[in-house]
Amino acid sequence: MSNELPITALAEQLGQRLLAQQAQVSTAESCTGGGIAEAITRIAGSSAWFEAGYVTYSNQQKTRQLQVPAELFASVGAVSHEVVEAMVRGAQKHSGARYAVAVSGIAGPDGGTAQKPVGTVWLAWGDGDHCYTERRQFRGDRQAVREQTVAAALGGLLRLLAEENPTLG
Repeated sequence: MSNELPITALAEQLGQRLLAQQAQVSTAESCTGGGIAEAITRIAGSSAWFEAGYVTYSNQQKTRQLQVPAELFASVGAVSHEVVEAMVRGAQKHSGARYAVAVSGIAGPDGGTAQKPVGTVWLAWGDGDHCYTERRQFRGDRQAVREQTVAAALGGLLRLLAEENPTLG
């Protein structure tokens, strides 16, 4: 599954596959600010397969809404595989959805470091049994990083529903 399809087409395919499985998905978003949930809810009938969207921009809200352990922020930072894994598990637990995706990153133009430059994004996908995480380095301005993150998140969900590794996209 390529991430080169338009975001709306990815969301439409996701909906078709979730309906076929009679399953739901939830999102836990930081750097995309709800963009994944927005793409999903562009699709008519998405209420049959979209359970909930959590926009947890601050670390405090990641802990409050998704039970991300607060000590992770000091030890590994918000943009890390540990945090997105905890976000995806929290979204699954609180929404009851079988599938979830989580993202945390540095969209820019500020906030990057040598270890985590602007465009660094961690994504996580969960299916109830497994959790997959991936670090991506996107290029472009803030909007471009956010759009690439939404496309990667949806593409990974499609691969997960096809019983493929979502990080191989």
